[in-house]
Amino acid sequence: MTQLQLPDIAAQTQEYTLPLNWVGMCGIALPVQFEGRTAAAKVDAGVSLVDGSSRGIHMSRLYLALESLENQPLTPLAIRQLLSGFLSSHEGLSSAAYLSLSFEHLLKRPALISPLAGWKSYAVRVDARIENEMFHVELSVSVPYSSTCPCSAALARQLIQQQFQAHFTEQQVEKTAVLDWLGTAEGIVATPHSQRSNAQIQVRLRNNQHVLPITELIDCIEASLGTAVQTAVKRADEQAFALANGQNLMFCEDAARRLHKTLRQIEWSTAFKLRVEHAESLHAHDAVATSQWQWDFNCAV
Repeated sequence: MTQLQLPDIAAQTQEYTLPLNWVGMCGIALPVQFEGRTAAAKVDAGVSLVDGSSRGIHMSRLYLALESLENQPLTPLAIRQLLSGFLSSHEGLSSAAYLSLSFEHLLKRPALISPLAGWKSYAVRVDARIENEMFHVELSVSVPYSSTCPCSAALARQLIQQQFQAHFTEQQVEKTAVLDWLGTAEGIVATPHSQRSNAQIQVRLRNNQHVLPITELIDCIEASLGTAVQTAVKRADEQAFALANGQNLMFCEDAARRLHKTLRQIEWSTAFKLRVEHAESLHAHDAVATSQWQWDFNCAV
């Protein structure tokens, strides 16, 4: 019995011709190797369809090409080779190739004082493309931190001052009495409010970058803010965390400006944009600030 050739519907000419900017797949499960560990990633992969008369692309070719990332470190070069493979497998159909890869990056973080340590998970996304024969890679990370409101701190200090005046009416005050009073709820009658906050950073890499500096970027962000959320802690660590918050009072505007200054000093970055969100504990809404530098989606790296 003669075996019939399987039909290739995608190769059929489309009656209504129209090029498409992006055609591909989203949410592909893929293990990737990064910093000596395997991460469970989700991948979006696609190409442009410049031949408007073609009905579609060869999605299976993109899917199978992703296997090249499984057994080698995730680097800009590996991603560039993958995208080049996307284009070579769609010669005549596509002129641009795209990849978006997201995963949770685990880092073990030490406590502030005690010898304890624990794991923190950071949401990471790597966006890459070959477009107009130019290669671009962008890193995005989400970093949680604590923020204490400067206005709330000032108002709390004023209430403590008023409480002090009401309690100590004499001109001469003994040091011991004041120390004892400061250690009571009657003394520290008010405290400033803090909130869980989040910094979302997207950085464009230079073309000659050999590695994905994800950990370095996270370290820079946490050092700049000074109040990264903690993992395992003892009371001494919690006290040190309270001290760090008290010495780093910040509105969302302060955090955004601080991060902007830090990111401008990174040598391997050619552009960035940032967004900070302070999940208010006073209000039912959140406070947000954004900033960017040289961010133009079409600019060359």
